Amino acid sequence: MTIIELSVTMAIMMALASIIVFSASGVGDWKLARDASLELRTVYMAQKSYLADHPTDSISGVTEAELLPYMSNSATAMPTLESLDGSTLTVDFNVIPPVAKSGSSTYDPSDSTSDGLWDVGTP
Repeated sequence: MTIIELSVTMAIMMALASIIVFSASGVGDWKLARDASLELRTVYMAQKSYLADHPTDSISGVTEAELLPYMSNSATAMPTLESLDGSTLTVDFNVIPPVAKSGSSTYDPSDSTSDGLWDVGTP
C-alpha cells in the first residue's frame, strides 16, 4: 500500500466517524421529545377518563389530586419533563390537550404544535 492509499482510507474512515457522531447527537433530542410526548399522552388519557366520569366538570377547574387516580402508571404526582437544555418542565393539565410549560410559556421546540413531539397533537 502506498501512503496515498492509506491517507484516502483514513480520510474516509474519519468522515464516516464524524457522520455517526453528528447523527447520534440528534438521537438524544429525539428521545427527550418522545419521552415528553408519552408523559403528555398519559396525562391526556387521565383527563379523558376523568371527564368521562365527571361530564359536567370543566378541565380548567380540575386539581392534580382529582386527576392522579386516573393516571395509568399509578403516579403519585404529575410528571415533569426535561427540556432540550436540561431544565425541568411542568405539565399544564388544565387544558386539553395538556402542554409542557416552561414558567408561564408553552414549550414546544418542534416545528409543529400537533406533530406529537413535545405535545399530544390535535385532540
